[in-house]
Amino acid sequence: MKVVASTLLLSATLLLAVSANAQTPPTPAAAPAQGTAPTATPQPPAARRVLAPRRVVAPRRAGGAAAPTRAKTSGVMAKDGLMLQDGRVILTELGRTAPIEQDKRLLNGTLITTKGQVTNVEGVTSQMAEGDYLSLTGRLTSKREMVEADSVRKLVAYDLKHPGKRKELEKAREKAEKERAKVEKEAAKAKAKAGR
Repeated sequence: MKVVASTLLLSATLLLAVSANAQTPPTPAAAPAQGTAPTATPQPPAARRVLAPRRVVAPRRAGGAAAPTRAKTSGVMAKDGLMLQDGRVILTELGRTAPIEQDKRLLNGTLITTKGQVTNVEGVTSQMAEGDYLSLTGRLTSKREMVEADSVRKLVAYDLKHPGKRKELEKAREKAEKERAKVEKEAAKAKAKAGR
């Protein structure tokens, strides 16, 4: 896969270079003075005229009809699957999200109702809770499991970005707790001494 991707990237780069050379007009040679032999004067690369890339424009519609409107998204692609939100089962498939209107049977035979009741192939029925996620392959993940997985993923990313930083912060926290306990102990001793 990496070889195919690198080959495509290389070929795209070559095509861009060839098209850039094809779009630049040839520079005319300076006219030689009378009585002198014609000499080629090389032009510096900055003197070449570079054309701006073409702008992509939507095709014109017959009769001046307006372009069809697309559903607005937040820019974040949701993972394909089903999720229970506000008591409704929301289906996300191929980037489109909408509540289901009738019971849906998944590819593996799992049936989900509009109220979030999941019946798997073996006949075991379970009820989805608010925020639970059901993949299109029939795997049910609770909201708590998703939060735990997300926090572990964030810790791993933080450790990769800042190696050893969490250990330093933990040591500093333990040191501060020990100092606080020591101050409290000394304060208790002073209070007991003053109370005699």
